[in-house]
Amino acid sequence: MSSDILVFGEQENGTPHRVATELATGAAALAGELGGRATGITMGRGAREAAAELGHYGLTHVYSADDPALSEFGIHAQAHALAALVRDRQPAAVLLPSTTDGRDVAARLSAILGQGILCNATRLKVSDGRIVSEQTAFDGALMISCVEKEDGPAIVTVRGKVFAAERSGAEATIEDVSYPLDAESQTVRVLEVVQTESGEAVPLESANVVVAGGRGVGGPEGFRPLQELADALHAALGASRAAVDAGWVPYAMQIGQTGKTVKPKAYIAVGISGAIQHKVGMQNADAIIAINRDPDAPIFAFADLGIVGDLNSIVPRLTEEIRKRR
Repeated sequence: MSSDILVFGEQENGTPHRVATELATGAAALAGELGGRATGITMGRGAREAAAELGHYGLTHVYSADDPALSEFGIHAQAHALAALVRDRQPAAVLLPSTTDGRDVAARLSAILGQGILCNATRLKVSDGRIVSEQTAFDGALMISCVEKEDGPAIVTVRGKVFAAERSGAEATIEDVSYPLDAESQTVRVLEVVQTESGEAVPLESANVVVAGGRGVGGPEGFRPLQELADALHAALGASRAAVDAGWVPYAMQIGQTGKTVKPKAYIAVGISGAIQHKVGMQNADAIIAINRDPDAPIFAFADLGIVGDLNSIVPRLTEEIRKRR
């Protein structure tokens, strides 16, 4: 087995997904500690263009499987092609994004190779020559460290924003690879892809400012003043799991262990208690501002600025003041 790190580079029409560029940057640092190379693979239509772009984020070598069949037969076929590449190149670890497709490919890869899987990593490091994954357990009550001790590559799914994507001036070597699909790889065919409107004026994962509401806003109507504040700040609007579970806002807005991970310059938490499940998704914000009427709310323990008071009074006044200064 080599000391290389292999990144599964999700892409669409020749453009790598944001999380793929994050993993590429992270893989470069990890491979440096292991004494190996940071490599990646892109698959399907547009794979070669995506490989060239992904190579600007720290990878030294990117494999391009530019085969339309890998798009046509979807993640099942991609998992089999990835397994073939892993057998050929024997990386120390395979990093996949903790997205819908990334998790599906990882699960299939694990089954095909008979290898364990480390899921939903919130931090990766090297210890004694092995990749160590840190993740939450018991519904966020504990942070645990896991390592793959069996022979073979560590398969790890990684949450977004764990690494900051950094574009470098270097270019990777692009190697075209081909893995003809057998019958097992073609059991599922993608017939149609339906795009839905996200409804997000500013995508949560890439927003510089996030305004998020929790159970304390009182109901779906409580998100209206938060949306006005977000609009004034050109920010994204998010929510805690409690607000989503109550049906006040859609799941796409959920931030936390079972939702999205954000890393904005400023995070404004309104009516959010600050349970560890939520903290996991926003704790790396540069500045955390909490507004809550409960002075003992856990969020005040890790907020940079805390305001104790009635959010129904504070938020509209804050929005008004921001508009005056625009």
